[in-house]
Amino acid sequence: MAENKLGREIPEQYADVFGTFEGQFSRRHDYKRSSGKVTSVKPGESKLLSSIREAIEKSGLKDGMTISFHHHFREGDKVLNMVMEEIAAMGIKNLTLAPSSIANVHAPLIDHIKNGVITQITSSGLRDRLGAEISHGLMEKPVIIRSHGGRARAIEKDEIHIDVAFLGAPSADAYGNANGSHGKANCGSLGYAKVDAEFADKVVIITDNLVPYPNTPISIPQNQVDYVVVVDSIGDPDGIAKGATRITTNPKELLIAENANKVITASPYYKEGFSFQSGTGGSTLAVARFLQDSMRKDNIKASFALGGLTGHLCSMLEEGLIEKIIDTQCFDRSAIESMKKNEHHYEISASFYANPGNKGAAVNQLDVVVLSALEIDTNFNVNVMTGSDGVIRGASGGHSDASAGAKLSLVLTPLIRGRIPTIVEEVNTVITPGASIDVVVTEIGIAINPRRQDLMEAFRNLNVPQYTMEELKEKAYEVVGRPDPIVYEDRVVALIEYRDGSLIDVVRKVRD
Repeated sequence: MAENKLGREIPEQYADVFGTFEGQFSRRHDYKRSSGKVTSVKPGESKLLSSIREAIEKSGLKDGMTISFHHHFREGDKVLNMVMEEIAAMGIKNLTLAPSSIANVHAPLIDHIKNGVITQITSSGLRDRLGAEISHGLMEKPVIIRSHGGRARAIEKDEIHIDVAFLGAPSADAYGNANGSHGKANCGSLGYAKVDAEFADKVVIITDNLVPYPNTPISIPQNQVDYVVVVDSIGDPDGIAKGATRITTNPKELLIAENANKVITASPYYKEGFSFQSGTGGSTLAVARFLQDSMRKDNIKASFALGGLTGHLCSMLEEGLIEKIIDTQCFDRSAIESMKKNEHHYEISASFYANPGNKGAAVNQLDVVVLSALEIDTNFNVNVMTGSDGVIRGASGGHSDASAGAKLSLVLTPLIRGRIPTIVEEVNTVITPGASIDVVVTEIGIAINPRRQDLMEAFRNLNVPQYTMEELKEKAYEVVGRPDPIVYEDRVVALIEYRDGSLIDVVRKVRD
């Protein structure tokens, strides 16, 4: 058994392949970018196919290959289930599934795993029934969890080699020019799909809105696309805003957001031209509302906001409080409309956003990032993957990417969530190392990472109670008691890659 820098035990068979986490900036990447295979298209040849089945046949998909999808439709996605149903009907087996993330709506994957159609998965997240089934031993091979930046890096380095990418596009022409901002099922940015389109051997665009050539704006260009298929529906846009994205009215969450805003505005980074990113939890979304009022009062404008974007940040763009938005994913209809209409709302790929191996990711330019968590431990390590029962129910997302890049990273959490402490002695699963987290914000006060003595000095007179993480943990335990340890088996069901490709943790099978 190997042990990484955080003291997490990693079985030797996996440590030998991936290496173990040695620090957030311990690896410097130097690689030649991978490239997908190219088959030329002659004048007069059509890319437009009659069905999903024909696209699968033309792509050359065979047993043992790797396929990918994007998750921009979130809970409204229909493409992944539609394609997988056809692949299963064709008798293709032993596939590696490599989507940018997996949602609750993708529960039919359970049957495809049981039937041997899918035998390996790499993704940013697993939710609901699929996460629970995998936590209880559904798959023989462990799932590989990667951050959004880590996935882009792995694709570019050919650690994930995509044989066929099936990419839903709200708007496309018959030659493959596609975007997500127009159409009846528009989802906005196609930031994750852009990476797949660039590096996959075969790219199939699936659309329910075929338009005349040339389709503009162009998010995915024709020279990266092999085939186009038109279907009745690729997704329900109303499903995009389900789950993680919500505007809170909870008094506790609003208090957390207010405390976070006090931290931001008292920090040395809050000044003309600062930059920020805000997550999708209840409190983190509310921070933007408090920050908007502060920026108006103080006559301060942000140079840019980064995301995952919600409509509230887009309203700040319209108001002139933010000069530009760079966007890898839209989380609601307002954000989608903003990208469609506002020339200062730019679409970027996941590699541009967060890839730690490229020549400079956007997260490196962040001053402030506001994030959420399922639990945080006294060493500031963050878990956004497994619940208090040890079951996989979340996503790595861009959590470790943004927190590593930003000058000031805040994690917002209630002290207790549903009679369960969120500040604990040791998190179940480490996604983001404590070295990346600067301030934890709760409804009763904040804790500053001792590594940041500069912030302790800057916040000396801050009008928010300050505690150590040990004190916050004890306050939580005083109310609900010390949580019972989860009983795991030795078997590993998921490998947690840090964004640099090393193993920061593993998830073991929950004992039945």
